[in-house]
Amino acid sequence: VQLQACGGGLVQAGGSLRLSCAASGSIVAIDAMGWYRQAPGNQRELVATITSGGTTNYANSVKGRFTISRDTTKNTVYLQMNSLKPEDTAIYYCNVYRIRNNYWGQGTQVTVSS
Repeated sequence: VQLQACGGGLVQAGGSLRLSCAASGSIVAIDAMGWYRQAPGNQRELVATITSGGTTNYANSVKGRFTISRDTTKNTVYLQMNSLKPEDTAIYYCNVYRIRNNYWGQGTQVTVSS
């Protein structure tokens, strides 16, 4: 599975960004897709996931501000991020969970200025 993420950038607090991640390669039997993030000095943490059945899960810190969605016809997962805060600054990684294996994209930087 290869993952290509894009959409990061620099935004002011209160602004919005949309991340997208396209999966290619062995894309059958994908169980879930999602986004994780890692800020400097911190461990990688879950942001949001969406299963093949459409069930979503969010970190408490982003609930009500971020929305994850998936286009199965394009094998693409999106993360709409609204009301961004400086503490959302991190490298965001796309993830695919498939047949008990995790696959990761290259990461895209999101920087929120105060």
